[in-house]
This record gives sequence, structure tokens and C-alpha cells, in this order.
Amino acid sequence: MAHQTLKSAYDRLTDRLNKFPQGAPPSELLHSILRLLFSEKEADLVALLPIKPFSARRAAQVWKVTETEARTTLDTLAGRAVLLDYQDKDGETRYMLPPPMAGFFEFSMMRVRGDVDQKTLAELFHRYVTVEGDFSRELFATGETQLGRAFVQEKALDGEESLRVLDYERATEVIKTATHIGIAMCYCRHVRSHQGTACDAPMDICMTFNTCADALIRHGFVRQVDAVECLDLLQQAQEHNLVQFGENNQRNVSFICNCCGCCCEAMLAVQRFGLMRPVHTTNFLPEVDAERCTACGRCVNLCPVGAASLVSAHNPGNRNHKVAQIDERYCLGCGVCVRPCARAAIRLKPRKERVITPVSSVHRAVLMATERGKLQNLLFDNQAYASHHAMAAVLGAILKLPPVRRAMAQKQMNSRYLDALLSMQK
Repeated sequence: MAHQTLKSAYDRLTDRLNKFPQGAPPSELLHSILRLLFSEKEADLVALLPIKPFSARRAAQVWKVTETEARTTLDTLAGRAVLLDYQDKDGETRYMLPPPMAGFFEFSMMRVRGDVDQKTLAELFHRYVTVEGDFSRELFATGETQLGRAFVQEKALDGEESLRVLDYERATEVIKTATHIGIAMCYCRHVRSHQGTACDAPMDICMTFNTCADALIRHGFVRQVDAVECLDLLQQAQEHNLVQFGENNQRNVSFICNCCGCCCEAMLAVQRFGLMRPVHTTNFLPEVDAERCTACGRCVNLCPVGAASLVSAHNPGNRNHKVAQIDERYCLGCGVCVRPCARAAIRLKPRKERVITPVSSVHRAVLMATERGKLQNLLFDNQAYASHHAMAAVLGAILKLPPVRRAMAQKQMNSRYLDALLSMQK
């Protein structure tokens, strides 16, 4: 009976996680992970929390406890980075349950800690995310709009092309404009280190920004730095030929990971699901100058997603003559291959069609939810009264969708209220 009770608590928590576009497919491995991160009582409580940000008062109503009791529980969970807490524009503390990834999966491995068995967690994460595969497929290979995007390495661009890069496409601009910056251990390499398979890329180089960084700094999960130090770390990451992979929205980016091709889940997802575009690319593609290329293979060795290869140059006078070739179907356009080329045989050129980046995290969530059939969860959250601000943000994002996506949302919702709003836009 105790086993059944325990399992049902984690089943309910799993159902709650899957109400958000970035979910976590049910699995015994997932239950094992959740048991390490949540007690049975906590799992029952968190399963009832609303999807949109909420106050302690809202949680108290849902849990049927006093506001003081609710705040104590919420602050305990926030102190373990299971929840994120922040101050809204009115100065009220609000809470939210982040998705598993990028979210509390990573937070559990962003520092060395003794309150959680990180070696066991690392093994469970590896089996659930990488070996079992359903989680990676759900996160990276479902729908057209994805969680993350690649940033182009600005120093890989020549003077003319650098003028084409918008501010939100620059990792340097994300750093310079952030309200808070935190540095932590790389989740992916930390997991691999417990298995003895981590590469020698820098470990303490994972970047968090703005509201997310503020919460993690206050609870001691990340180290607070200023923009100057963060820019130095960005330079260090690029010197180690790491890819900058960050949140797929233009405003208030919450993270930039510095990824290798051997440890990092996003790069491994591109290698596995590349044709499904699991990571949004930059607006650039490498172009190889066959006359300059010596087929040294350095670009092939450095490409984090296996998009570069050496092929025959079709030289009748030298059948062994090879040249580098880029598979545009897999290429992120990150520019990692450009700077190390000793002969300057690779340059970045603009893609034929510009890659569209969602304006905000709400805009991205609406797109992801529409594509995954979960839009009703964002609008009609029955677990608590909806925040007017949150509801307005979601509806605003729907009204700004392209016509085809708006039609998808309208059909999915079957809501007279939404139908009326959309008809007013015609």
C-alpha cells in the first residue's frame, strides 16, 4: 500500500510536469529521479501548483493551508532550486515550477552538494535523457519551435557580415544587458564526470541571467559575476571551441550554455535528430573556399554536431585530393569551424531564409504549446485562479501569432472567448 501511495504521488507530479510544453515522458527512471528530488509529501503538493507564476496566497488556497504555512513550504523548495522565486513589479514574491530542462534537472547538478546523491542522479539522468531517449525526443524533436538556439561566434564574422547580426543574436549583448549574471557548473559535463567520461572543456562556465540568475544567486546555486568576468568566460569558451546554446527568445534570455559535442545534451540531440531541427540555428552558414582548403580535417574534428566532412575534390589530376564539405541540414551556423582554419578557407554567409526567434519566453511557450496540443493548459489552469497578468500575456502572444498558427490555436482551444478575440483582429 505504501508503495502504491508513493507511486501515485509521483504519477501526479509527472502529470503536472507534462501540462507545460516542455514535459517529461512517464518512466520508472523519471520516478526514480523525482524520488531523489522530492519527498512524497512534496510531490503531492507540487503536483497541485499552477502552471503560471503564483503567490503564496494562491498556493495556500490550493493546498488548503494558511498563507504562512504555504510560504514556508515554498521557500524550502525554492532553497533547493526546485522552485524559482522572484519579485514581481509590485514587489510581491511569486513562485514558479520550472520545467525539468532547462530547469530543476540542471539546477540539481549546477554545484557540488551533499543533500542529494549526485552520483546516483547522474546515472539516472544519463539513462533517462540519453539512453532511454523518449525525453530527448520529446524535448528536442517535437514541434517546430524548440527550447534553445545557437548563437553565432561574432569573431567568426567578417566586417560586412557582422553588421547583419541583430543584438539579440549576440551572446555579448545578452551578457552586457543582463540585470543579474550567475556562473555554475555545466550540468552535462558534471553528469559525465560522475561516469568518468567528461571531456577536458571548462566545467564552471554555465551562464544564467536576469530573473533566473537572481533566484539561483540568492539561494547559493550559482556564483554571481559582473559582465566583465562573464565576457572573459565567453572568450574562454570560444577558445575551447564550445558552442553557445541559449534560450530561444529575444528578450530576457535566462541561460547560455557553452557546449561541447561529446557531453552536452543539446549537441547530442542535433547529432541524433538533426533533420528535425532540435536546436534553432543562427542566420549563417559556413562556406568553404575549395581553392584555399588543404583538407587538414580540423573543421571536421571541431564541429560539435558532425556537420563537416572531407569529400573528394573531383580533381582528375589527383584522385586523393579532398576538400571540406558542410552538410547544411545539420549545421548550426555557430562559426566554431571558422576561426581555427589556418588558411581562412571557411567564411560565414547569410542563410537564404532568416531564422525567426520568438520575442519572449511567453511567445515561445505559446508556440510550443500550440504545436504540441497543450495550449489549453496555459489558458485554463484549473489548479489555481489564473493571474490576470499571466493570462493577458498568453492571450497577447496568441493574437500575435501568424495566421496559420492562430488557426491552429483557435481549433485547439474551441473557445468562444478566443474566437471573439481573434475575429476582432481580422
